[in-house]
Amino acid sequence: MTKDSNLLFLQGIPPGARVAVAMSGGVDSSVAAALLVEAGYQVVGITLQLYDHGQMINKKGACCAGQDIYDARTVADRLGFPHYVLDYESVFRQSVINDFVDSYLQGETPVPCIRCNQRVKFRDLLTTAQDLGAEALVTGHYVQRMVNSNGVEMHRAVDRHRDQSYFLFTTTQQQLEYLRFPLGGMSKTVTREHARRFGLIVSEKPDSQDICFVPNGGYAAVVAKLHPGALDPGEIVDQQGTVLGQHQGIINFTVGQRRGLGIAAAEPLYVIRLEPEQKRVVVGPRQGLAQHSLTIKDVNWLVDWKNFQKGYECQVKIRSTHQPVAAVVYAIHEHQAKVDFHQPEYGVSFGQACVFYQQDHVLGGGWISRESYR
Repeated sequence: MTKDSNLLFLQGIPPGARVAVAMSGGVDSSVAAALLVEAGYQVVGITLQLYDHGQMINKKGACCAGQDIYDARTVADRLGFPHYVLDYESVFRQSVINDFVDSYLQGETPVPCIRCNQRVKFRDLLTTAQDLGAEALVTGHYVQRMVNSNGVEMHRAVDRHRDQSYFLFTTTQQQLEYLRFPLGGMSKTVTREHARRFGLIVSEKPDSQDICFVPNGGYAAVVAKLHPGALDPGEIVDQQGTVLGQHQGIINFTVGQRRGLGIAAAEPLYVIRLEPEQKRVVVGPRQGLAQHSLTIKDVNWLVDWKNFQKGYECQVKIRSTHQPVAAVVYAIHEHQAKVDFHQPEYGVSFGQACVFYQQDHVLGGGWISRESYR
């Protein structure tokens, strides 16, 4: 990427202006900052401390831990711009971790990375950037921001394997006006090439893999530690209510799960649904997972929602790892929608996000509601 092409990502902001960069300590946000310095912008780095330094400094595959803060500061020092660390431990615990625990206790499968973007990074961090007099907040997310006659739009990243638009669907139109994403038009390979070119210490740093506050993917242990009752035993039943076995906590199960059920059966069984009030896990054949429609709550629209009142043909994505599939989205009202799939989907879990697309254009999204299973 050349200096001139980089200006496209800060359209409307003159070179030399102050911009804030959200720095996680990883290669992506570090390269975003370096590209802006190279393009002649006055960069200010901001890192959110979300954990206790002593507890998290050696945790691999996380972000916003002690080592990451050190890496972000080292990159800022090398590139010659100021770097601020903000203590957001209490905010993160209340807005993200506690929500994560509560969701699992309700039999949901939460997506805490989306909540973090919505309630911490793109709310409080954005306000801080504005307070510092920055003309824009820049992040290392792989998503594209497009400006056309309809205004500002969010689009999927060029590198489909890195696209993070699913995790950013809660971004409001007002926030999108202020945000910039320099990496949306490049691959991760190119990003690392830039990191080596700039001589950044994070050039070979591995990507974050797990949920940042869940060591080694062991979410059940985190939930149980914060809410010991989460491991209360209960029954595993079939769809007719026949008891097939016992479990040691519904938080150990997710909709669509096949392995590790701890019961013997003549045919493969899957977790069909979770009933937290009865502490019950319902299992059945794969066909029992088929979902023809969904109800979506707390919808965030990045286009005019009234266009969806009579039904809108588009593609929807119900998990971060899924490919978008054809569906018709009906707006029930501004904050609720119904999704009818062209073909049934399997393993849908409430608490997950459902994001709407028109090809690469992100139209909006919401949270899969419990009403979908009634």
